[in-house]
Amino acid sequence: MLQDFISAEREEIIRRAREKVARRIAPRPTPHELARGIPLFLTQLGDFLRCKIDGRDMGVAATEHGGDLLQQGFSIAQVVHDYGDLCQAITELAVERFVPIGTREFQTLNACLDDAIAGAVTEYARQRDVDVSDAETRRLGFFAHELRNHLNTATLAFQAVKSGRVGVTGSTIEVLERSLRALRELIDRSVTEVRLAAGAHHRERLCVADFIEEMEIDASINATERGVGLTVERVDHTLELDVDRHLLSSAISNLLQNAFRFTRPSGHVTVRTHSTRDHVAIEVEDECGGLPPGTAETLFRPFEQRGTNRAGLGLGLSISRQAVEADGGKISVRDIPGKGCVFRVEMPIAVGDRLET
Repeated sequence: MLQDFISAEREEIIRRAREKVARRIAPRPTPHELARGIPLFLTQLGDFLRCKIDGRDMGVAATEHGGDLLQQGFSIAQVVHDYGDLCQAITELAVERFVPIGTREFQTLNACLDDAIAGAVTEYARQRDVDVSDAETRRLGFFAHELRNHLNTATLAFQAVKSGRVGVTGSTIEVLERSLRALRELIDRSVTEVRLAAGAHHRERLCVADFIEEMEIDASINATERGVGLTVERVDHTLELDVDRHLLSSAISNLLQNAFRFTRPSGHVTVRTHSTRDHVAIEVEDECGGLPPGTAETLFRPFEQRGTNRAGLGLGLSISRQAVEADGGKISVRDIPGKGCVFRVEMPIAVGDRLET
């Protein structure tokens, strides 16, 4: 049983979680968090798990535990990350020790994680009366919900393959791959948000042709999976930018993911690069069928989602805009009625000596 495993391996789980937290870039770990926070978080997670197993309402417990953490000075970011690191440490250790933990127990653990985070967020808003916008509260809730859904799907697929009932080349393994890719995209978006919020900005000289070639590798996999054609036009190897590679990569990746998601089956996505004396423009053209009149600018607002597909947080284009503007660029969209859209990222061209900051 998962509860017994956590109790028996408590010290090893705490050790592994501390290592994960200590390596975290943002929010930076504190001595108090490492020494007392991680054991406390694990104790609370155990309490939530017992409530779930016994069929008891854990809403009150979640609120009380959230209050305890916040009174001790832990931020919401620390709560979210530390609970997540603990769950990851538990899962990794169980796999290494070949502990037969069932799919239902993993689902219960993920539900506990969701409830623990929700309780802390709720109590934070009630106790501290801080200036947290409705959009930020929704973002935290949606993030936890989307993370749980992808993780649950991946766990179910993994358990099915592990049982030997399905092969490693069939549709089940494809479900696992899609879930893991969705988790990676979710985490990449979150890392970009943290870097933007923290002002963690590392600019470097970037060869545009090499950058586009790197983006094409992942894009080709996504295009094949969705049954969409992809054309990446050749780029002048003399073009260079002074940008934060991670931020620009996140922006273009979000545009490509959007293009693949909304392009009709058997449609086509095109990536092209233009330059002037002062700027380099990267364009992603899709075949989504075009936009309703007057909706182009609203696409870049947080929680705005294109079409009727409501999957995801609706944050991709908003994050793309922030990432591009952080390096002095701009992003826009042009509607091609009846055919699709062209998203354009325009960045100042590099001048002078090579930059490293």
